[in-house]
Amino acid sequence: MSLFISLTLNGEARDVSIDDPRVTLLDLLRERLALPGTKKGCDRGQCGACTVLVNGQRANACLMLAAGLDGAEITTIEGLARGGDLHPVQAAFIEHDGFQCGYCTPGQIMSAVGLIAEGDAGSDPERIREGMSGNICRCGAYHGITLAVQEASGRMAAKEEGDAA
Repeated sequence: MSLFISLTLNGEARDVSIDDPRVTLLDLLRERLALPGTKKGCDRGQCGACTVLVNGQRANACLMLAAGLDGAEITTIEGLARGGDLHPVQAAFIEHDGFQCGYCTPGQIMSAVGLIAEGDAGSDPERIREGMSGNICRCGAYHGITLAVQEASGRMAAKEEGDAA
């Protein structure tokens, strides 16, 4: 028995058939929808490698059943850049070496985008580290990650102020 759900995935409306109601959002993204940027780490919601945005909020895709997401808006790492323009968080990660091996980087970036959108990033490094604490980097690139989030948060706030003026 198949189950059908409708999603907005990276800005595009998608109708998806789910053969098993136990399939997670992570497995749906990677195995069925060919979006491998969202990584499978611990598969228990502890490492943050699978972080995506669901209706604008940070979420561990490994903990969410896809069947419960009918009508949801999902953004993955593949949906951040616009054409050839990187998202400000992606650009800041490159500028500040916010990665080493890169495995956790998509989840780190998605978590940072969510943190900034929630208004909880600011410029305080301790506040950023706390807000990003659900994302583990086994290589220890935390200093660069914190600097990248600070930089992107500042840039995005300045852009919003400029757009409002």
